[in-house]
Amino acid sequence: MLEAVLLVVAALLIGYAKTAIGGLASISVAIFASVMPARESTAAILLLLLVGDVVAVWHYRREADWSLLRRLIPAVLPGLALGAAFLAVVDDTVLRRSIGALLLLLAALQLALRWHSPDVGRVGRSRTAAIATGIAAGFTTMTANAAGPVTTLYLVAQGVEKLRFLGTSALLFFGVNLCKLPFSFGLGLFGPHTARRTLLLAPFVLLGAWAGLRTVRRLSQRRFDQSVLVASALAALALIVR
Repeated sequence: MLEAVLLVVAALLIGYAKTAIGGLASISVAIFASVMPARESTAAILLLLLVGDVVAVWHYRREADWSLLRRLIPAVLPGLALGAAFLAVVDDTVLRRSIGALLLLLAALQLALRWHSPDVGRVGRSRTAAIATGIAAGFTTMTANAAGPVTTLYLVAQGVEKLRFLGTSALLFFGVNLCKLPFSFGLGLFGPHTARRTLLLAPFVLLGAWAGLRTVRRLSQRRFDQSVLVASALAALALIVR
């Protein structure tokens, strides 16, 4: 019974993260890993992330910033390939915690900078920063489903307005998660009950997405930026303790 409740909470958080506060989905990753074998949980949650992605893309498709996407996308695929190769040969527990510690440090730095001055920390506009973010997003999403916090830190540093943030993230993660499917199949991560579990939990993803759509309208830009950074810090902690 407790396992079922935890999975429902994780599905709600996935939907909410996709349409409102990105980063919270990594907490769902930690929940899934606590009730399922780690490798199987990676694939199980991938299908639910795609459900949330479809909703987010539909609602925010007109808000996406294609110039930002063109900067990030070319580097994502090499990151995915690196992550898949690493997963094939290495236990990912230490890696996941290391990623979490790094994300927590970066999120704390961004929070400190932004609370000190709203205009401080809006850096990283170079092509090098975009390439590094794309590779990191591909690598972390393949190994720990943690691309959300990585991308959040980059987009907040750009000073991206909340709807443009959500539209850009929606298209980026939808593409990234679709690209992950063949890697996950190739690694044998999909278990026999994955499809059934996805069908049972998908309605809760949709419910969470609906709640997120209602929430984001009420958030000012400042509160939105603060919320996504705090969510990134929580996601980093979830990866560390997972």
